[in-house]
Amino acid sequence: MLIPRQPISRRTVLKGMGVTISIPLLEAMLPRRSMAAQTRGARPRLVAIEMVHGSAGATAFGQQKNLWSPVEAGSAFDLTPSVLSPLEPYRRHITIVSNTDVRNAEAFTPPEIGGDHFRSAAVFLTQAHPRQTQGSDLHAGTSLDQLVAQAFGTETPIPSMQLCIENVDQAGGCFYGYSCAYTDSISWASPSEPLPMIRDPRLVFDQLFGIGATPAQRAARRRKDQSILDWVADSVGRLNNTLGAADRARLSEYLDDVREVERRIQKVEAFNQSGEERELPGAPIGVPDSYEEHVKLMFDLQAIAFASDITRVFAFKMSRDVSNRVYREAGVTTGFHIASHHQDRDERILEFAKINKYHVSLLPYFLDRLKSTKDGESNLLENSVVIYGSPMGNSNVHNHKRCPLLFAGHAGGKLKGHVHIKTPDGTPMANAMLSVLQMTGLEIDQFGDSTRGLDLNGVEARTTA
Repeated sequence: MLIPRQPISRRTVLKGMGVTISIPLLEAMLPRRSMAAQTRGARPRLVAIEMVHGSAGATAFGQQKNLWSPVEAGSAFDLTPSVLSPLEPYRRHITIVSNTDVRNAEAFTPPEIGGDHFRSAAVFLTQAHPRQTQGSDLHAGTSLDQLVAQAFGTETPIPSMQLCIENVDQAGGCFYGYSCAYTDSISWASPSEPLPMIRDPRLVFDQLFGIGATPAQRAARRRKDQSILDWVADSVGRLNNTLGAADRARLSEYLDDVREVERRIQKVEAFNQSGEERELPGAPIGVPDSYEEHVKLMFDLQAIAFASDITRVFAFKMSRDVSNRVYREAGVTTGFHIASHHQDRDERILEFAKINKYHVSLLPYFLDRLKSTKDGESNLLENSVVIYGSPMGNSNVHNHKRCPLLFAGHAGGKLKGHVHIKTPDGTPMANAMLSVLQMTGLEIDQFGDSTRGLDLNGVEARTTA
């Protein structure tokens, strides 16, 4: 008589000194249920990415030239003239939502006029109007990512993580009567509690793979100058003895990914400690001088976290309002904030569009990672929804109309993709955010200043396109 094999736990981890490595879903975890049954109905992963300063496409000239959104609604859209053209290989996986407004980022009273940059970040994922203050009496709203984390975060070791690229630890007051806390975070645990964002990839790595470890243990492990995989080698060996060939290959592939990201972080740290002149001399030791390398490292860390189900929720702030970082890779030598104030001159709007396009061009790297990473019988891109947008529209005049917004991924089959939805004038961005919240399984019928959910599958747009 054949005795059924006892399954290993979905929460099996590899342990060593100061190291805890969660592992991906394996067949050995599913004795009576198939991979398809296990992943069907699972919570979609959520990544919410903010890019500041709006888009060139929100200007009158940008609308004429379709610098952000394509001309056609529905599925027969042409991305060629727009800054979204780098997403062409993923057109079947993207949902473009154009012409939405973020009214709660506008000035409501005369003293608030001019402070758009210093309240926008707090509005993006809360869709709530921040209280003007430079003190501790902050007030905005609970952000989209935290609503999901608070509802479902107990299902994973880490409920959510908040990442950023630029320096966002400027304490105290900023300008126009707003606390820097509003500018520094897009993630709010409650209307009065903005969450700190992590800039250093090393800190992200240590949080993902040092769950339960003390800071002293983590520091001691790093001083040994070894890979974290060296500390769990015995644990890996014992686990492999219980796995079939397919599972061993899956585990090996995942651990190779972990080691490669660790190696890249170590390389960055070695350069930054070498005495060579840095472009970002004040940045933490684990932060690359290269913007692109930094963004890609953060994308890789998110993909690894999703693969092993350490967390299912990320907020990712890819810049900071009024940042004047220069993106030479875009072919532009003007600082970002200066370029965004283009004085409504056509040639300068086109220059700003190059920066927009460069930022968008980094997304396919992340989508590639998600699509190539197995998730049960599917992949992470199928089972995730990535939000990319800005709470500002035409940055030259600091307005919040026609704000850029798109979604990537299929939210576990709930989001069809391959559609451009052009909303009526005055549509709140919160309508689209509400629909995403509902796709994650949250039972909610109001978010921010939403008036109703938006049909993100664009049934009407598809039938009329």
